[in-house]
Amino acid sequence: MFKSLLLKFVKSLRNDSHYCCSQVPNVLHVLQSQNVGEKIEVKGWVKSLRKQKENVFVDISDGSTGKKLQVLVPQKLFPAGITAGASITAEGILSLSPRGQIELSAENIKIVGKCVLDSYPFAPRKQYQPEYIRQYLHLRPRTNTFSSILRVRSSAVLAIHKYLNSEGYTNVHTPVLTSNDCEGAGEVFKAIPDDINLLKTMVKDKVPLEEAFFDTKTFLSVSGQLHLEAAAHALSKVYTFGPTFRAENSRTRFHLSEFYMLEAEIAFLDNIQDLIMIIEKLIKHVTKSLLDASDNDLKFCHGENKLDLTWINKNFPILTYDEAVAIIKKRSKQFKAEFDDKVGISKEHEIFLVNYCGGIPTFIINWPKSIKPFYMRECENDSTRVASLDLLAPGVGEIVGGSLRENDYNKLKEKLPNSNAQLNWYLDLRKYGGVPTGGFGLGFERYLLLLLGINNIKDVIPFPRWPHNCSL
Repeated sequence: MFKSLLLKFVKSLRNDSHYCCSQVPNVLHVLQSQNVGEKIEVKGWVKSLRKQKENVFVDISDGSTGKKLQVLVPQKLFPAGITAGASITAEGILSLSPRGQIELSAENIKIVGKCVLDSYPFAPRKQYQPEYIRQYLHLRPRTNTFSSILRVRSSAVLAIHKYLNSEGYTNVHTPVLTSNDCEGAGEVFKAIPDDINLLKTMVKDKVPLEEAFFDTKTFLSVSGQLHLEAAAHALSKVYTFGPTFRAENSRTRFHLSEFYMLEAEIAFLDNIQDLIMIIEKLIKHVTKSLLDASDNDLKFCHGENKLDLTWINKNFPILTYDEAVAIIKKRSKQFKAEFDDKVGISKEHEIFLVNYCGGIPTFIINWPKSIKPFYMRECENDSTRVASLDLLAPGVGEIVGGSLRENDYNKLKEKLPNSNAQLNWYLDLRKYGGVPTGGFGLGFERYLLLLLGINNIKDVIPFPRWPHNCSL
């Protein structure tokens, strides 16, 4: 008896078009369905409006698509106070405009939230520079360009997860808090409690403040790679996709203090060419998926610049580090500064090398051991070089870094930073059933720069953090 009553109650809820917000179709669904004559309700924000003698034309968006739904509202039904930026609900019948476009002939329209135009920073149909828009990070998603960027970003995340899942990778959540500096460059943020009262007892015992809570220095992660290696020694193919942090005091258009990294690690990988193939296949597959799923948003972001991703159908060139340096030195007069062996290949050089290779993403392999992290494996025929790679992209430079990992216990022990006693566990991976591994890290925001043709990395992440700026 109770079960049948419950089923009747649930059925009655489903028949009530107002029982759940999911019953209200989004703008994308409305425009795609073309269900002329259907009575619906839509919710969204006013992008612009045009008043005529008898009617008002209101363009609304709910963020589901870059396209707007035109709502035709008779003057007698148009509420006072509706302006650009206001949130509204509208009920009516779907019809075709004289131009053959789907529109909503409103029978009822309500204001959900008014918009105070005197202080609203974005006027309808007006273009603003990214530097200006960046002052209003909390309102930036409402601009047409940034809402397109966020949709592409979301689709890219989904495409990456889908692809790696289809290739047999296991997603591993690596820690944000860590006791090691994976890259060894010292560009880390320390993590300690803000409330000193939490640490009073420990500090009295003469424990340094920075070690009082976790009994060791603790940092925000610069990479999940070392933890992925541990997981790969059990699961073979693993990846992580999350925020990483670099305390690099740089404010260029390519740097952030907090950014997202896709990192993958593969066990039983013993050849740099195999790693190259894995990376190239991933990037091409994800990019092709986005050309299908986000074509309109991609074209909108590129604006008047034609969307050119023809490189997805070409083989990525491969240069050794020494070959790349020889090319740079031959054309030294083209650069602002002379090539410095201690510094290595600069951003200016990276972008030049890609252009030199026909504007196709280009791999640089076998880098000097002296400028790369301790965990990279030496090349078999040259102990001064490591089996590592950088993938350089048009207009962006490096978007991927990767390598084969040193799997010889004794060699790795010699390479470990003397100051880092926290990595004994990392040695254990070579001690208990160790295998050759290799992996890479893709800077997600830099990939988006390549994909979207955006000039500044601060404009492809929802809430950017960079030196001297951590608003919101």
